[in-house]
Amino acid sequence: MCTPEQCKTHMPKRCPVRASDQIQNDPNLTLYTDSPDLTECFQMSLLSWFPSIYLWIAFPLYFLYLKRSNRGYIMMSLLNRVKTVVGVILWIVCWTDLFSSFHELQQGTVLSPLFFVTPLVVGITMLLATFLIQYERLRGVQSSGVLFVFWLLSVLCAIVRFRSKILKVSLLCDPSPSVLLFLLNPCPEPSAGFLSTITFWWFTSMAIKGYKNPLESKDLWSLNKRDTSDVIVPNLLKEWEREKAKVERVQGVVCGGPASLKGLSEFSVSPEEAEVLLSEQPKAKQPSFLRALLRSFGPYFLIGSAYKLLQDLITFVNPVLMLISFTKQKGVPTWWGFALSFLMFSCAVLQTLILHQHFQYCFVTGMNLRTGITGAIYRKSLVITNAAKRSSTVGEIVNLMSVDAQRFQDLTTFLNMLWSAPLQIILALYFLWQNLGPSVLAGVAVMVLLIPLNAAIVMKTRAFQVAQMQYKDSRIKLMNEILNGIKVLKLYAWENSFKDKVLEIRQKELNVLRKMAYLGALSTVAWTSAPFLVALTSFAVYVMVDENNVLDAEKAFVSLSLFNILRFPLNMLPQVISSVAQASVSLKRIQQFLSHDELDPDVVDRKNTAADFAVTVTNGKFSWAKKDPATLHNINLMVPQGSLLAVVGHVGCGKSSLVCALLGEMEKLEGEISILGSVAYVPQQAWIQNATLRDNILFGQPYNECKYRAVLDACALTPDLDVLPGGDMTEIGEKGINLSGGQRQRVSLARALYNDADVYLLDDPLSAVDAHVAKHIFDKVIGPEGKLAGKTRILVTHGISFLPQVNNILVMVEGSVSEMGSYQDLLKQNGAFAEFLRNYALEDITEEDEISVISADSENPRKMSVRMRRCSERKHVELPPEKKRDQGEKLIQAEKAETGRVKLKVFWEYTRAVGPLLSIFICFLYGCQNAASIGANIWLSQWTNDALDNRTEENKHMRVGVYASLGILQGNHAAVVGILVLICSFTLNLGGIAAARKLHSGLLENKFHTPQSFYDTTPIGRIINRFSKDIYVIDEVLPSTVLMFLGTFFSSMSTMIVIISSTPIFAVVIAPLALIYFFVQRFYVATSRQLKRLESVSRSPIYSHFSETITGTSVIRAFGRHNAFVLLSDLKVDENQKSCYPGIVSNRWLGVRIEFIGNCIVLFAALFAVIGKDSLSPGLVGLSVSYALQVTMSLNWMVRMTSDLESNIVAVERVKEYSETETEAPWDVEDKKPPPEWPQTGKVEFLNYSVRYREGLDLVLKNLTLSIKGGEKIGIVGRTGAGKSSMTLCLFRLLEAASGEITVDGVKISEIGLHDLRSKLTIIPQEPVLFSGDLRMNLDPFEKYSDDEVWRALELSHLKKFVANHPSKLNLECTEGGENLSVGQRQLVCLARALLRKTRILILDEATAAIDLETDDLIQSTIRTQFEDCTVFTIAHRLNTIMDYTRVLVLDKGRIAEFDTPANLIAQKGIFYGMAKDAGLAS
Repeated sequence: MCTPEQCKTHMPKRCPVRASDQIQNDPNLTLYTDSPDLTECFQMSLLSWFPSIYLWIAFPLYFLYLKRSNRGYIMMSLLNRVKTVVGVILWIVCWTDLFSSFHELQQGTVLSPLFFVTPLVVGITMLLATFLIQYERLRGVQSSGVLFVFWLLSVLCAIVRFRSKILKVSLLCDPSPSVLLFLLNPCPEPSAGFLSTITFWWFTSMAIKGYKNPLESKDLWSLNKRDTSDVIVPNLLKEWEREKAKVERVQGVVCGGPASLKGLSEFSVSPEEAEVLLSEQPKAKQPSFLRALLRSFGPYFLIGSAYKLLQDLITFVNPVLMLISFTKQKGVPTWWGFALSFLMFSCAVLQTLILHQHFQYCFVTGMNLRTGITGAIYRKSLVITNAAKRSSTVGEIVNLMSVDAQRFQDLTTFLNMLWSAPLQIILALYFLWQNLGPSVLAGVAVMVLLIPLNAAIVMKTRAFQVAQMQYKDSRIKLMNEILNGIKVLKLYAWENSFKDKVLEIRQKELNVLRKMAYLGALSTVAWTSAPFLVALTSFAVYVMVDENNVLDAEKAFVSLSLFNILRFPLNMLPQVISSVAQASVSLKRIQQFLSHDELDPDVVDRKNTAADFAVTVTNGKFSWAKKDPATLHNINLMVPQGSLLAVVGHVGCGKSSLVCALLGEMEKLEGEISILGSVAYVPQQAWIQNATLRDNILFGQPYNECKYRAVLDACALTPDLDVLPGGDMTEIGEKGINLSGGQRQRVSLARALYNDADVYLLDDPLSAVDAHVAKHIFDKVIGPEGKLAGKTRILVTHGISFLPQVNNILVMVEGSVSEMGSYQDLLKQNGAFAEFLRNYALEDITEEDEISVISADSENPRKMSVRMRRCSERKHVELPPEKKRDQGEKLIQAEKAETGRVKLKVFWEYTRAVGPLLSIFICFLYGCQNAASIGANIWLSQWTNDALDNRTEENKHMRVGVYASLGILQGNHAAVVGILVLICSFTLNLGGIAAARKLHSGLLENKFHTPQSFYDTTPIGRIINRFSKDIYVIDEVLPSTVLMFLGTFFSSMSTMIVIISSTPIFAVVIAPLALIYFFVQRFYVATSRQLKRLESVSRSPIYSHFSETITGTSVIRAFGRHNAFVLLSDLKVDENQKSCYPGIVSNRWLGVRIEFIGNCIVLFAALFAVIGKDSLSPGLVGLSVSYALQVTMSLNWMVRMTSDLESNIVAVERVKEYSETETEAPWDVEDKKPPPEWPQTGKVEFLNYSVRYREGLDLVLKNLTLSIKGGEKIGIVGRTGAGKSSMTLCLFRLLEAASGEITVDGVKISEIGLHDLRSKLTIIPQEPVLFSGDLRMNLDPFEKYSDDEVWRALELSHLKKFVANHPSKLNLECTEGGENLSVGQRQLVCLARALLRKTRILILDEATAAIDLETDDLIQSTIRTQFEDCTVFTIAHRLNTIMDYTRVLVLDKGRIAEFDTPANLIAQKGIFYGMAKDAGLAS
């Protein structure tokens, strides 16, 4: 695979327009390469112009020469003719090139002026050469030296360009597969002809392909250039920057900065008055993101608006051409009727073609809006300050990208209705006035009365919208944290507490949704009853006002057609206003996020630094946010070039903050920082990407075999490659889940080492690895003899054994520098540091012996689960490196899209969630509405026939009364009037919300019960996608889709019934039309459904990549990889839009074809009316044709809704898929509950215990049999892969036994509920996980303990002073992941949790790795005293911590190798002795 940068260079790009474009050659392209080439700019300019310049310079002198020397006249020969023709052809080619450039410019491609200048210059020169050929002939010149040189130069220059083009083509032959796909499958749209474009015929090939076989991502066309992130996002950001600059200028003028105060002082105004005057100035104005959007996307969108205007005007032609006037007249020629029918048909076809061009422009604008907004948000998230990160969590930003950007995309579809709906209403009323006269005013009055009601509904809806988005943000944020810390929740048995929290937020969200649904139903009633009420009042007033007014067929059905036209704008207007309200909420949220403060890139001065010092800080004062108190103060630091500085100090004293300040991650309140050269950074918690191990180390740098191998050796990673299944090509899971803590830290260090920077900032990289590995890394990498010798290194460390070898030591105390100097100097000063050293040096100094590197790092249980499986899969056959690489299976499998039709089971699941009886009741209501609708219109038809029999007067009141009563019960195609619509909308919305609740609860319940192995192999982005986008579809999109589907289905049925009953011959045409309709619909649905699935699948990587990026922003910035990650995100968005764009076009393709069938129905209805003119009453003709006019839209919407229903029901399918994954054992087993006081002694026994990670894999623990008495302290040691962590996982039953038993105080743990077991054990995990919320919640989520008990636990874990000094005390707010506490403090919080629970059995998984030695010592003594009578298992790295334990268990390859007291094991001189000797604890 090539890197994103290589992808970019592979793309054939035209010469870009930038001031920085150089005409001179790039030496890397021309000189220092195996295949030299000239830059495109040079080729397009000097190289192309050179022959032309020569000819134009030579021309004046040569022309004079020819004019003066006349050698006679030469006849036109064949050769001469060929020369002339070639000259003219070359001239035409140049002009074609010029016009092609203009065409590309119109398509939105950004081109250099050279693309216009060069063809012009060369073209004119070719014309000149052709002229000279003929002029030479006329002057008798047989052979011309001037032209020979010109043609020779032209050929030579053309050869260079030709070779360059061949090189480019060959380059394109071997890019990465994704690039190949991008280039070799171009969209056929740009090359389609006019007819193909307006009918969308060019899409047919994909529709056929999708019908034959389910579409795959490789079948998709590449995006048109104008729709790629590469073009859209920079354009939008340019407009946004312009907006921001404008606001800054305005504020500069209004406030005038400090100058304004100065100005006021000149008028002898007191400072107090000046302050008041300034405070009265307008508040800071926000830059308008809306204006930036309008300028970026407005012009393209306006083309669609122009089409819409044209379509609106044509809409009114059809009703005016009604056939009724023809059927009424006797003795007129029949061909008039046929002509009218075909005219109506032609108008309808034209309207169809124009309407779908309008939709195409609108939808593409929507798609581009989403691309632009997603790109802008991603770019912003890479540079926002830490203060901004607090207010915008990962969950919120994912919501901005998924829900808010989607709202904009949805809005653009109908945005034109804002002006089109009023226009259609005005035109309809104008024609109605022509037809019914002033009676229409009664109808207008009804519409005007409905407007205030709708306005109130919209205002209320908007308020609910804001609340709902806040709840959604909170829910996604909480889910993000839960999924990140799921292992901790399982180990502590805290699932119920967090599940209740999610459900509490969800209930609030659903309550708001219910209120919005009620308002929506009310709004629907108000607006959809409007056309009927307008018709009723207009007809009633018309016949009541004047006895001479007769409602005949022509008047009634022309009016009815116009009322039906009124229905669409009146139905759409509330939806559009509601969408605008939703989008304005989203706009505000996005604008707020994009207006956040950014990190100042100039905080760290990279240029002006004294030559002797690589890092300089002068009077530094730093905080995490501008409003926060300073975290670091009075920092003065000078680090000489090439030196090694160690930073030491207690937990929370500001060591990591100092590193962050040097990276420019903190707010600089005072002082100066300067760093000379590039920076590499190793964070305290390693940041690992979901990529191969090699890619994680290279991090975008070119691969150099020799250098790479040296880095692996130095970082002690070579032995690990033998353990990993695919060597360095093994895929590493999200957050490095299949690596141990130590391996992750070493990969992070290898990345920095490979990067070859000038300054290295190393934030405690040695704490996560064993003592002997730490020594190896220090010696080979960091220390005076290591690979980084000669580089400037700043090392935060707790390991005092390395301090004698560093150049300088900096001691931090409470955010400031306490002491600084060399090791010897600080000892002589005899300060706090010297005292600290004297206490702890004896324990930790390691021997200087030559040690063998064993990567026995801290094995984290979750990480090992996958990793150990890998080891067992390898068996013991050593493969050659290449073969080994091939066998590395993918850990994170690509998300699979379902194929084929959506199973009926999925529809049934949704129906079951809604309620089967409720579903039947809803369908029954729709049937009633449409029966009432037909009844009302047939009654109107009878009424109009009264005019023929002159019986109008006596029936008038009865006719109006019955029409009104039918109308009050009636329902029409997209909505329902009166009582039925209200009942129907309410029941449907209630059903939808009930379904949403059930489906979400099922998903949530399952995810808490899912075994840990699922989370090891599933990216969190994929699960979050279910909880955000798919639940959003089920909550908001699906109910309205069902509503529309039922409406259009029953409407289409009633239309057919009416037409067949009025003109039975029509039934003959229905069969072939239905057949065509069925085929088009099946073609479309098969393709559209699969595109929707592909779009869903390609959306998850956008969010996964985003979540990954957010956690590693400091690393990305430190290594200067900002642009590469932006490009990667853009590629993922474009990949997603590649399935979105054909989805849009498929709707247009379908629309044109279905509407054509609808137009045929209109044509045949009209033709049959003409043929049966003598036998049909005008009323029935009117009824038949007015219904036929409706059918086009009904059919179109019906297929669309069928597809939307299938597409959106995919969300139910995806949610159900993750609601039915395999679950772990039950949390509670009622009949096997252990007694409440269990375990009393803490005796643990393993009986022939074996375990494997999955079915069919090798055992990782084999026949363990051991007995541990209550109160014993057991140390567990062993090399990497020995099964240390597997043992602890088995105690918690995160792994289930393959054979054998574990008993605790005689109770078999396999028989009791998981919560009964886990709540009685306590673990302090290697990686401290905190959740956002207050500190008390993090310690005691079930609120079981009193405040006094919590304070006691904090005191024992040495956090009391820190918490007591904080103004919020126990309510101290922890940010997402506990980011506002240092890693050491987080570890202490985990200790406090353990002290609160105080269970009989305690497991420590290298729990004190991130803690300084003094605090570690205090903690070890706390554990010894507080857990004195408890059974303690410790997985140890620092062997000195377990040397006083009762016994030590040495594991090797899943078996017990040694198990005895430490003294006995050392005396036996076995494995433990070797490890103790390496750590300097045995001689």
